[in-house]
Amino acid sequence: MKPYKTILFDVDDTLLDFAAAEALALKLLFESQNIPLTTEIEANYKKLNQGLWKSFEEGKMARDEVVNTRFSLLFKDYGQIVDGVLLEKNYRGYLEEGHQLISGALELISELRNHFDLYIVTNGVSKTQDKRLRDAGLHPLFKGIFVSEDTGFQKPMKEFFVYVFARIPNVSPDQALIVGDSLSSDIKGGQLAGLDTCWFNPMGKPNDTGIIPTYEIRNLHELYPILNLNH
Repeated sequence: MKPYKTILFDVDDTLLDFAAAEALALKLLFESQNIPLTTEIEANYKKLNQGLWKSFEEGKMARDEVVNTRFSLLFKDYGQIVDGVLLEKNYRGYLEEGHQLISGALELISELRNHFDLYIVTNGVSKTQDKRLRDAGLHPLFKGIFVSEDTGFQKPMKEFFVYVFARIPNVSPDQALIVGDSLSSDIKGGQLAGLDTCWFNPMGKPNDTGIIPTYEIRNLHELYPILNLNH
């Protein structure tokens, strides 16, 4: 296996269980509006939300537009006019409380920090990601945290990684690995930046995108042999 020096980690659905945090935040948000959150509404929200974030990844929408319109668009489908900015603020407050860890994440990062330079690279809202990483005990284990809101660019844009590399001392892309769950964001972004890539795919989803990662793992523990570590 190739010797790596720098490991870049995504956050949501790679180290932190975003699905669990999102589900609870949505439940609390809808309860605050006295509206029952049905399976259908939740599915529609996720479809709408994923579409908006995809537009963000592609540079077609600003982050603020994504987060401040998603709830007004959702409720509009059900014939209701709501304050999307206010609902987003409330949702963000609930979401910040969600810091459930992916199985093995804290153990993995605690071990890897003894051998590698570890950094976070995530699309999202800085305040939310900062609080969730701190509450999960992950924040102090990383040498740096890079969030798209602060960089002015987002994964998979090459400019995001240019920003990151300019702020990592003595980094060499050919000695760096990015680990993440998103083919379109993490893996494509890593490839555009000249990095080896590791796709975290716990559900065994098929890959019909044409984006081929250097490695694919189902469990975070599978990173140890890739990094030449005994565990």
